[in-house]
Formats: sequence, C-alpha cells, structure tokens
Amino acid sequence: MPAMPATAEPLVPAEVVSSVFYGAAVSDSLVLLVVEVVDGTPRIAWGNEGATRLLGYGVADLQSLPVASLVPSLRGAEVGLLLRRERSARVDLSVRTASGALVQVVVLCTPTPSGRTWTLQLVPADSGSERVRQATAEIHERRLATLTERSPVPTVLSEQGMRLAHVNDAFCSLVGLHAEQLLGTGWMATVHPDDLDDVIEQVVAVLGGRDGEIRARLVRGDGTERTTVLRLSQLFTPGVGAGFVGTVEDVTDRLAVEARLAHQARHDPLTGLPDRTLLAEHVAERFRPGAGGLAVISLDLDDLTVVNESLGHAAGDELLVEVVTRLRATVRPGDLVARSGGDGFVVIGEDLDEGAAVTLAERIGAALAQSVRLGGVDVRPHASVGVTVQTTGHRTAEDLIRDGDIAVCQAKAGGKGRISVLDERARAGARDKLRLVAELREAIEGREITLLYQPILRAGDRAPVAVESLARWHHPLRGPVSPAVFVALAEEGGLIGVLGLLVLDETCRQLAEWDRVLGAAAPQRANVNVSALQLDDHLHGHVVAALERHGLHPSRLQIEITESALMEDPSSAREVLGRLRDLGVSLAIDDFGTGYSSLAYLRHLPVDVLKVDRSFVAELADGHPQIVSAVIALARSLDLTTVAEGVETDEQAAQLADLGAAYLQGFALARPMTGEAAAAWYAARTR
Repeated sequence: MPAMPATAEPLVPAEVVSSVFYGAAVSDSLVLLVVEVVDGTPRIAWGNEGATRLLGYGVADLQSLPVASLVPSLRGAEVGLLLRRERSARVDLSVRTASGALVQVVVLCTPTPSGRTWTLQLVPADSGSERVRQATAEIHERRLATLTERSPVPTVLSEQGMRLAHVNDAFCSLVGLHAEQLLGTGWMATVHPDDLDDVIEQVVAVLGGRDGEIRARLVRGDGTERTTVLRLSQLFTPGVGAGFVGTVEDVTDRLAVEARLAHQARHDPLTGLPDRTLLAEHVAERFRPGAGGLAVISLDLDDLTVVNESLGHAAGDELLVEVVTRLRATVRPGDLVARSGGDGFVVIGEDLDEGAAVTLAERIGAALAQSVRLGGVDVRPHASVGVTVQTTGHRTAEDLIRDGDIAVCQAKAGGKGRISVLDERARAGARDKLRLVAELREAIEGREITLLYQPILRAGDRAPVAVESLARWHHPLRGPVSPAVFVALAEEGGLIGVLGLLVLDETCRQLAEWDRVLGAAAPQRANVNVSALQLDDHLHGHVVAALERHGLHPSRLQIEITESALMEDPSSAREVLGRLRDLGVSLAIDDFGTGYSSLAYLRHLPVDVLKVDRSFVAELADGHPQIVSAVIALARSLDLTTVAEGVETDEQAAQLADLGAAYLQGFALARPMTGEAAAAWYAARTR
C-alpha cells in the first residue's frame, strides 16, 4: 500500500465510526438529539436511548417533534440563537418532557459541516458534570466582568429590553456620568434628541435577533457632544428574555480629521478659498438653463509676477492674502469668492444683471488698487476683470464659467487694470478654437496629419542631400489649416507632444520606405522640427525608439529647433541637445537671426547647422545682402554649416552660393511633396 502523504489527515476507520455511533445510540447516560429543518420548521430527526429515557418519549414519538414543543422558553426567532450554522452554542434551558414536566438542562448545540442538521447534547443541571461546569462558568463570568470593566472600549449590557444592567468605566468616562445615572433607561438621556428615535429603532431590531450598527451623537454631562458608532448584538437569557450587548466607538476626532483633510483637498491652502472644483460645484448647484441672474466675475492680478521676481515669493503670498481680505470685504453677503489659479480669482453672484455685475466689478477693482506695503515697498495691485452674466445661450454651468475665463482674457488683452464685459465675437472665437483643438486631437489620433517633404540641395551643384518634414492638416470642412495655426493650437492644447511623436515616427517610416524603393538613391537624411515644449528628458528616448523601430542609424536624422525656443531655457536645452548629439543625431537652429540669442552662448551649444531665416533671404531682392552675409560668416567662424531657406528665385540661389551658403531650400529649387512624389523626384534626379 502506498504511503499516505504527510499533509493528508488520517481517515477514521469505519469500524471505529460504527463503534462510536453504536455506543452513543444505546447509552442511557448520554442524551443526544439530531435536529433538521423540515418545511421551515426545526424538528427532531433522531434521538438516542438516553434521550427517550430523559424525555419520556418513544422513539417514534420523538421523531418529527418540533423543537419549539421541546423548549417552550424559546419563542419564534429565538430558536435561531440555538441552531446556528456558523458555530456551536451553549444555552441553559428548560425542556418539556412527554408528561409536561420541565427539566432544567444545559443544551450543547453543534452544527454539522453541511449546515443542514444539528446535534444537541442535553446535560441535566443536577448532574455532577454540570455542577463542575457551572462552577467553571461562574469563574469565567467573573473574569469576563473584570475584563469588560477594565476594557478601554466603552461597553453596555442589557439583560432584558432597553434597560441596562451594566456599563463599564470607559462608557462612563465617554459620557461624563456615573454608572448609577446610566443603568436602567438612564443611558437614553445621553443620546442626542435628534438621534434617539433611530437608536431605539435599531435596538428593537437587535432584540428581535439581528445585529445592528448605527452612528449617533452622545451628549456628555457637561453638554458637549461626541459622535459615536454603536455596534449592538442580541444577548438572550432563557427565562428572562432578549437583551443586548453594545460597544461604543468614539469617532469624533477621526471625523474632524477627515473633515479637515476634505476641506484642504478642495480649498486653497494659502488663502483658504474654495478651489476650482468647488467653484464648479457651486455654480452647477445654482445654474438653471434658460434662467438668468447668475454672474461670473473673473479677475487676474496684473502685478503678481513682478512682485514675486522683485520682492520674493513670500511678498507675493502676502499680496494674495491681502487681495482675498479685500475681496471678502467688497463682495455682497452670499457671494462666493474662489481661487481659480496662481494669480486668478472668481466671484460668483446671484440675482445680478449685467449693470449690477459691472458695478460690483468696479468696486472690486477700486478696492484692490489701494496701496499695500510689501517688503518695505508700497505696491498698488491692479487686476484685469472679466464680467459675464448667464443668458439663454448658456446651456451648462461649464459654459458660464468658461465664458468668465474668456472675458478676463479679453480684459487682459486690452491692457492692465481693465474691466471687460464678455464680447460675443470673443466668445464665438474662443469656442471655435476649442472645437478646433478637439478636432485636431481627433486628427492626430486618426493619423490624419500628413507630411510633405521639401528637398534641401547643395549650393554648389544643386545635388539633393536631405529633406525637411513638413506637417500638413487638411480639415474635412475648413480645408487646409495653416501649420502656424494648428501647431500653435497643439502647443496651447497640450497636443504638441503627440503631434511631435507622429511626425517623428512617420518621418522615420518614410526614410525606411525610401531605402526599400530607391536604395542608394534615397534621401540620406530627414530634418524634423521640434517645439520648445518637446525639449525635455523624454525627447532622447522618443528619438531612440523611432530610429530602432524603423531600423535607421541616428545620422539619418536632423533635429531642427528655433532660436527663440532655445533661449526659453538655455541650460536645459543644452543638456537635452547634448544627449541627442552624443547619440549621433545632427542638430540645426531654425530661423536663425530672428531671436535674441547670445553669441557667446551660441558658441557652446551642441549644434551643427544654422538655417538663415527666409526674411533675410528675401532682402537679397532689395539689394540688402548684409545680414545674410553676416550670418554665413558667423557660422563659418563657429565651424557650422549654413542652410538658406525660402529661396524663391534662381538669382537668389546663385547669390547665396556666391556668399558662401552651403545648402539651399526653397520653392525655386523644389516644392514640398508627398513621400511617393519625393521618391519619384529623387529617382528622376538619379537618372
């Protein structure tokens, strides 16, 4: 026979089981009953010899006898306290014999694993073993009473109904009263009047056999309130009835911390004002489509940046706190003041028409313009204020808040310290821009942004050496959208990153496709424009991933970035470009000469190419070659290559070659074309 696994439980031999069952069945000193539920009623299914002797029933009479007939002291749902499926139960009961006499016994009830039957062992109260058990139980009861009394958990005990028979010291401390004041029904006076009915209802449900939990306020002896959670369970005593035991958790401090955290999550920590989320909820609660009278007054401080940069951020914070004090003192009772951003605030007023809203905005502007002393300097803060009032054109609360943002932008565009009522044309323009941003997002996700490729030629022999990738968007309704428009929209709308990745990936894909179709005649390099917003730590990884995805060497790619973009954060730009240069990607400064870069700093940038801006190339036609000549000379002195872009005529191409430009790009040489057209163009040039 194979050995039994070490983890398996040994099986009891059938002979042993049979022997034990036989002994229990014929024993007259062991009283056993088996109970099952038949049609919803607990009934006796079997009894041993000891059961028939104690109860005076015959075996046939005992079978199918309702348990309620045997234990008359248990009524209705109380039988469920004895017949528990989840654990054993021990109850002192009186059982009725066949003669009608009552015998005091201890009932030990054990559920079977299936949970469908129970084994009841009846131990007569006058037996020696029961006397020992009773003495042991009394010891345990005294220990439990001591443990409960000293427990830090407030605990109450009722032996019958609502009347308390015991409260521990922790509960007395919680409510600030003596135990004598709480016993009986005295404890009910500590429950807040508004919560008392709910507590009584919960206790009644527990007395009926259910467990319960309820949050209630308790009033201490000194009149203060504590918020608590009462957890109650039924406690049944045969011959007495149902009571309950309850533990009380004081959650006052926890709720206060949670409320404070919730407040901090939705309020500005510096000023204590509601944040933009709470502002939106406030407007939404009061907004009624088609109604009026709800006004949004948005304002931006004009001088906060100057204060921060000249006097420090502590002075800036002091200014913000002073502004909030003045706003609260100026608005009407019931108006909401919220902080919408770094230097922005919003006032929400009800029952205001446009004239009244403008009057309130003027009062706000005048109050803010009063001098305030910061860091020993008198400062007169000014704010640009935008006013909008709900009309039938506002379909949602978000529309109204957004129009407030548009109004303040309109005010800022007119100069500092101005008050502007929302202009319908500005509203229409702003909403059109929002729609266009959404459509641009869809176009990027659907890869509806296409690329054209403009060849770059060597100035000396006009041989093509590279192409520049140019993004194009053909809107299904608006037609072609200028790159100057949609690139700016992408930057404002947070889409420049995904747009840049699309252009980078598609350019690399097209290079690989040209290699497959043209072989050695394919363009050897492609130039990709990068926005200042893409100059971050992720750019290097994106470039590496695109090159590897399409099996290209880094030398096949040149990154172009404008001079003005480089100057936004020169140190960061130098670090990002340095990593790309180390990778083997070449770098070009686009539109050189239109920004304000330091020539000393330019010398330390890891760039390879200067692209002469088309505006300087256009001056050649007017006989002004000086700037182009100076840029070419500068590049030569820094050991950089030059590309002149915007070449419109053969005369310009010839003159640029004479001035020393290394490469040329423009309509006079080759127009931007699709990838397929570029392949044909390169193939024709090779032939």
